[in-house]
Amino acid sequence: MAHLFIFGLGYTSRCIATAAKSQAWTISATGSSGDVNFADEAGMMAQIAHADYILSSVPPADGGDPVLSSYGAALSGKRIGYLSSTGIYGDTGGAWVDEAAPIGIGRRNLRADCDAEWLARGGQIFRLPGIYGPGRNPLERIRSGKAHRIDLPEQVFSRVHVSDIASGVLAAISQNAPAGAYNLGDDMPCSQNAVIEEGCRLIGQKLPPLQSLDEADLSEMARGFYAENRRVANGKAKRLLGWKPAFPTYREGLRSLL
Repeated sequence: MAHLFIFGLGYTSRCIATAAKSQAWTISATGSSGDVNFADEAGMMAQIAHADYILSSVPPADGGDPVLSSYGAALSGKRIGYLSSTGIYGDTGGAWVDEAAPIGIGRRNLRADCDAEWLARGGQIFRLPGIYGPGRNPLERIRSGKAHRIDLPEQVFSRVHVSDIASGVLAAISQNAPAGAYNLGDDMPCSQNAVIEEGCRLIGQKLPPLQSLDEADLSEMARGFYAENRRVANGKAKRLLGWKPAFPTYREGLRSLL
């Protein structure tokens, strides 16, 4: 059985692990939900040596990429992947971006540096927009009263259902796809307001009021989210991976979560 080793077993990588198990992969991982101690150097080196594929979902830290800082040398010659973010493209004023677009011009410069380092090592880089799925989605925010509608008429985002991330990553792994970056997003970038409005319709809730950014009293992270405006193209993943999102728009994705 092929062995997938995951650095950082979080929300998205757990979904990937579950999908990989269904395809007869064995899984080991670091993180609070994992079975390997990141600080156990001998154990880590053994896992890396025996892994058929290594995937990192560990975000950057102040000193750079924790995985590459600690175990980068051991990854030489291994098949590797990295979960990155489409935030590294920065603000495009709503224009489309693909994998050839410049990176490191947005609010996530450290993430862009890590992305570039994994690319230089021959990795498959999966650039992800806003992630939603079971246990983490707009319907839950609506029910809890935490959903917002922000008065920014031209604002557009991309998003992706977590299970579509898993299918895209596994397509790249199982087909031994070329190294490089792949955007995994759905087919319909749109405003967050459209998603919240559809969610309210589905569960019969009143729409939250339309507010300015200041009135909404958002966190600094959330305000940064609204400071950027772009549409992320997924054509490369479709062409090279044969990937097709099961939830091509937020409408199908939200209905699946009812």
